[in-house]
Amino acid sequence: MARIFDVVEYANEMKDELVHRFPETGVADLRLGSQVIVRESQIAVFFRDGKALDVFGPGRHTIATANIPLLVDLIGKAFNNRTPFTAEVYYVSMREFVDRKWGTPQPIIVRNPGMGLGVALLQGFGTYSYQIKDAQQFVTQLVGAQSVYRTEDIEGRLRTMLLSKLQDLLGETTGKKSVVDLIGLTEELGTGVRVKAKDDFAALGLTLKSFYIGNLKPSSKSAEELRAMGMLDTKTYTQLQAADALREAAQNPSGGAGLTAGIGAGMGLGNVISESLKSQTTRVSADAVKGDGVPDVMTPAEVAKILQVSEEDVAIAIKDKSLKARKIGKAYRISKESLQKFLEG
Repeated sequence: MARIFDVVEYANEMKDELVHRFPETGVADLRLGSQVIVRESQIAVFFRDGKALDVFGPGRHTIATANIPLLVDLIGKAFNNRTPFTAEVYYVSMREFVDRKWGTPQPIIVRNPGMGLGVALLQGFGTYSYQIKDAQQFVTQLVGAQSVYRTEDIEGRLRTMLLSKLQDLLGETTGKKSVVDLIGLTEELGTGVRVKAKDDFAALGLTLKSFYIGNLKPSSKSAEELRAMGMLDTKTYTQLQAADALREAAQNPSGGAGLTAGIGAGMGLGNVISESLKSQTTRVSADAVKGDGVPDVMTPAEVAKILQVSEEDVAIAIKDKSLKARKIGKAYRISKESLQKFLEG
């Protein structure tokens, strides 16, 4: 014989539960006169045959034809007050789920016109909070027949939505603001993400209560890591690889910003390479260049040999004009005096 539930309740704080089904398996045998207890920050949604029907708010409720009219109409009125009927009750948490974490698993590429490659790489992290706004809609669209629906079941999807909105907003903002200005606009960006994500959350029966950017900073990824993530084409990677070869020098306590920090902060590629190159070549004495062993006029290959770097590094330094050179036909020539000035900074 089926058990008839005279009292239905879920006495749980639901700290990590969004929805809990009663009973967890099967259906509840109820009857008119049964008690339904709904605690503060809960809403009870009655289901039958997969269809959401009546809703109870916080308090103690006695099941009667007056307060579950949709359920009674679906079952039919051909029963008396003692005849049991089946239903499922979904307890939905209406509390605000706060301090949920988000972060950028990969750097976000933003435009940075007029600087080097024209892009900057940013990473960020922070917190957000959300709340179920429409319990019936949320259960119908997301929970289905699951007995328990936890925060971990949906937060991956929510983070993806938020990061999509953040990336879209950064793309719009960098058309008007520099990357340096952008990093100081975390409050404005957070507000922008909330506005952009409002409709997406509402479509799930949710409300995005807050979105905070704890930090927005230059990426620490190397060119090799970015290439492995599919974020660099071959041409760009080749350019960055030359500069990335100078990371060891950049890690030297004597100085050097490093490739990734430079690009992330919005520095031009040429500037990053130039600064890193200068850091590395501080080991080459300016006095040695003044010596008789150095020609008065040199090719880029000869300069590369003196500086112990690749010819491509020298070409980049010439291109960003940190190393002065004169072009004769298709070839460049660097004077001894220009090399001296480059080394002296």
